[in-house]
Amino acid sequence: MNLYVGCPIWAYKGWIGNFYPPGTKAADYLPEYSKRLTTIEGNTTFYSVPSLKTLQDWIAETPGTFRFCPKLPRTISHTGRLAEHTTEALRFAEVMSQLGERLGPMFLQLPPRYSPLLLDDLQAFLNSWPPQMKLAVEVRHMDWFTSPHHEALNTMLSGFDMARVVIDTRPIRNLEGDKILAGSVYQRLLQARQRKPHLPILSQPTASFFFLRYIGHPELEQNTAYLDEWAAHLASWLREGIEAYVFCHCPDERLDPWLCRQLYQRVAQQFPLPPLPWDETDSSTMRQGHLF
Repeated sequence: MNLYVGCPIWAYKGWIGNFYPPGTKAADYLPEYSKRLTTIEGNTTFYSVPSLKTLQDWIAETPGTFRFCPKLPRTISHTGRLAEHTTEALRFAEVMSQLGERLGPMFLQLPPRYSPLLLDDLQAFLNSWPPQMKLAVEVRHMDWFTSPHHEALNTMLSGFDMARVVIDTRPIRNLEGDKILAGSVYQRLLQARQRKPHLPILSQPTASFFFLRYIGHPELEQNTAYLDEWAAHLASWLREGIEAYVFCHCPDERLDPWLCRQLYQRVAQQFPLPPLPWDETDSSTMRQGHLF
């Protein structure tokens, strides 16, 4: 497996009867999820560190090919300078290492106020990170996307073999699909436009792996051009031996898995990939036509 696709959550009741089989219980969400997709964006670790028992349960409920990608806690990333929290970060890394082969890249999401003026702080923090553990870094301050800060950050990350997280919010800013949306889905789309950062798209890997967060439009057809674009990029990088992790979000959470599947299928048309577990699990019952 060299292309991993997944969602930001696995515990979503709205998937019962379409993505999950009818009658799926909460205790079975993760096992059912891992029978279909291959990774998960671990946002829960942003708020609390899981216990060893929880990690053991995650291991027991997923296949060896599945990957967890935990977000570093906000007490590390959103509380003052990073270097002040090195010890806490190393403890977190040690806890997550208990996932063994199921641990994918962890990711550090920095707040919008964290600017290039703190480059030395970031450098000191990354210097202390265990080199055997993959890390992706997401910056949101706009100055990181201008010269010379853009180049300095990319050079630093490349030196550590760390990915620069790409978050693509272009789809939710495409107004063409708004006219057919209504009610709560439209309201969630508007909220997503306010919450999600509108950042330049940088499609050049800085590491031996690529980390993409794709924020899809709730009208599936509006994603076609963006998914085709990313599929071409991903297929090209896979040919170069670069591993890729892609996480699909949507203001209508019901669609997250379907975006993952569509992207995977597009890449598979250009680069030989193993079947997505989903395609082997319930190909006869879990069709897009049964979504709603």
